[in-house]
Amino acid sequence: MPLAVLNPGKVCLIPDPGYPVYRSATLFAEGIPYMMPLLEKNNYLPDFDAIPADVLKNSKLMFLNYPNNPTSQVADKAFFEKAVAFAHKHGILIAHDAAYSEMCYEGLKSPSILEVHGAKEIAVELFSLSKTYSMTGWRVGFAVGNAQVLALLAKVKSNLDSGIFQAIQIAGIKALQDGQEELEKNLKIYQERRDLLVQGFRILVGRSKRRRPRFTSGSRCRQVILPRSWP
Repeated sequence: MPLAVLNPGKVCLIPDPGYPVYRSATLFAEGIPYMMPLLEKNNYLPDFDAIPADVLKNSKLMFLNYPNNPTSQVADKAFFEKAVAFAHKHGILIAHDAAYSEMCYEGLKSPSILEVHGAKEIAVELFSLSKTYSMTGWRVGFAVGNAQVLALLAKVKSNLDSGIFQAIQIAGIKALQDGQEELEKNLKIYQERRDLLVQGFRILVGRSKRRRPRFTSGSRCRQVILPRSWP
């Protein structure tokens, strides 16, 4: 994405912690990464008001990732409304990495940023079959949103690779058409692992905080608070 839309010397706003490729791709495009800390006091959402004015003036791209890896936070529609308004105000393109959008359970649903009015003008959303359909490493996914940005992304992609092996494309179609039942089975397993891990930590350290759940890895719980004396 940075190669498609970010000129050298321009800033990309990146969540921290987050997927390391956001930063490396920015550097590869000769852009300037600016890290937005995801803090517990802010519910692991970026604080747009804390970004310095001189950084905003030079910012052209912002990555978001919800449901989030590694914090497992799920952003609501109100946050995306704020993000879209922020992007419009400062002329920033949002690249929303929604790789984990289907990995929710206990009735929790993760909204799409494209549900927000005006989002299609300044945002694209990226989806991967890696997490939802256990196709990690097969490199199958898609992007939706602003048509002009998608055209730029397609131009870059067409000069970087030659497409996906056809059998994998057919497998991806099958997953999208008939994979919901297997997804539900996997989500049940992930929830059971989360519950077991949280129970174990409660026994070990006496307390842990379990908030609204989402899967990031097969056995990761949402959050564990360890005592200061923990080694």
